[in-house]
Amino acid sequence: PQVLILHTHATEPYQTWPDLLYDRSAADRTRNTALNMCAVGARMAEVLNAAGIHTLHDETLHDSPSYTESYDRSRATAQEYLRQYPSIKVVLDVHRDADGTLVKPVCTIDGASTAQVMIIAGCDNGSTISLPNWRLNLRFAAAWEEAMESRFPGLTRPVLCGYRFYNQDLTTGSLLIEIGGHGNTLEEALRAGEFAALALAELLGGQQP
Repeated sequence: PQVLILHTHATEPYQTWPDLLYDRSAADRTRNTALNMCAVGARMAEVLNAAGIHTLHDETLHDSPSYTESYDRSRATAQEYLRQYPSIKVVLDVHRDADGTLVKPVCTIDGASTAQVMIIAGCDNGSTISLPNWRLNLRFAAAWEEAMESRFPGLTRPVLCGYRFYNQDLTTGSLLIEIGGHGNTLEEALRAGEFAALALAELLGGQQP
């Protein structure tokens, strides 16, 4: 395996109806893996594997039943995969955004509504956050974003680089990617995940459909 996809906040769902505005009364968690982040991760893994990039997808609900310490639990999961499969170089923590914005991040690709994506790459602050190889993660993030925008213009939001940890010390290809936001529909997110994975497969030298 070359790639591991997991979800620290696996129970994050999407809006179930097409609307530009997010309904704050909608459920913000579900254990149904057909409706939460696991569905998006599964689509990404499917695309990568079809391109010859051997990818593992973990569907552990690290934020259920407790949201607290979910990053500690996802870290332990990733470490076990890396111990078992030292060939893994890319670890993707797939989320969806929930920054309080009412309007969903969306674009149109091939005539269809598609969620926008944002890569988050943490960096070292010299004290409380220790990411000695953060520049390599950031370089990978920039290359992936360029691949996505070259093939699917408008798909991405700018890479967010800041003093964040997110277990990105595990490999030099560890990134967090947010596929849309809580106002996007699952269909929009699945399309975005597919396009992001197609660009990643191209970047990693996979077979193109």
